[in-house]
Amino acid sequence: MSKTTTFPLNFTVTPSTEARAEAERAEILADPGFGKHFTDHMVTIDWSVDAGWHDARVTPYGPLLLDPASSVLHYGQEIFEGLKAYRHADNTIWTFRPEKNAQRLQRSAHRLALPELSVDDFIESIRQMIAIDGDWVPSAPETSLYLRPFMIANESFLGVRAAHQVSFYVIASPAGAYFADGVAPVKIWLSTEYSRAGRGGTGAAKCGGNYAASLLPQMEAYENGCAQVLFLDGETGSHIDELGGMNVFFVHGTDTLVTPRLTGSILEGVTRDSIMQLARDRGMTVEEREVTLGEWREGVASGAITEVFACGTAAVVTPIGQLKARDFAIGDADAPAGEITLSLRQELTDIQYGRLPDRHGWLTRLS
Repeated sequence: MSKTTTFPLNFTVTPSTEARAEAERAEILADPGFGKHFTDHMVTIDWSVDAGWHDARVTPYGPLLLDPASSVLHYGQEIFEGLKAYRHADNTIWTFRPEKNAQRLQRSAHRLALPELSVDDFIESIRQMIAIDGDWVPSAPETSLYLRPFMIANESFLGVRAAHQVSFYVIASPAGAYFADGVAPVKIWLSTEYSRAGRGGTGAAKCGGNYAASLLPQMEAYENGCAQVLFLDGETGSHIDELGGMNVFFVHGTDTLVTPRLTGSILEGVTRDSIMQLARDRGMTVEEREVTLGEWREGVASGAITEVFACGTAAVVTPIGQLKARDFAIGDADAPAGEITLSLRQELTDIQYGRLPDRHGWLTRLS
């Protein structure tokens, strides 16, 4: 598949004639929730076998016109990303490590037999969104504009092969503070009947099918009073894999951070990578290795594991108080969030919002 374009794409811009008035936008930004409201514009870039990536454009936000035979509807060739735009105190707008999202989108595209968009064009598509919809980036504490790039195969055909026609899009949604009442530990449910991914599957790709497969066990988690579902590896059913949409970490004492190693079935999270770097900066030992369910149980019982947390783009860092299963539980649902967990979350968000120096060059200015 085509990996990059020879020259940077040139974007055409068609402003919306029905953009929300300032007062309506302000009302939405006062209480945006998450993923409920969308900005006035979207980005589209088309791809075909013959022309490569072309026709990059910013247009009014609106429905997609898809033929009923579009291959994405039948064979699931679809991938996506998630990152945020942050308004700093000086009113400039920045995003966090977008090149990592672009590279992961390329890896996902390769696994799903889709064309790879260049890192430069990916970042430029984000810049184009902010250039026209920057007023949608909220300024209240811990709020942001969530950016959703995605790619679908939209060639009209019925046949099992890689599509010859694809489109890449970017849409954006203002996001409120994820924890309105403060960062509190959650209970998570252990899925023993279902696996998130298997060896050689699409677990390392950020594609819709992985999340669709997690929805039934996620419903089971809700029914058991839990906020998220935890999956074990598909081969042995004994090693910790990841949550339905987040990576997981274990704090040992005050100086060691452990997370399941990337096996090809675990998503390589940008937040995961950032947390590991911040921990190393503090002099902590960071281990990427297999973690068994038994180690978790025994580590909590002995006090060797002092904190457990999950991380991802939306919530950044979520403390885990208890793991529940049908016939046992690990941890204390009423335990407070751990000191290291909260400290790492605070440091990371302080960098994202410009409250701490960006010593690793993670921020990219958009406005």
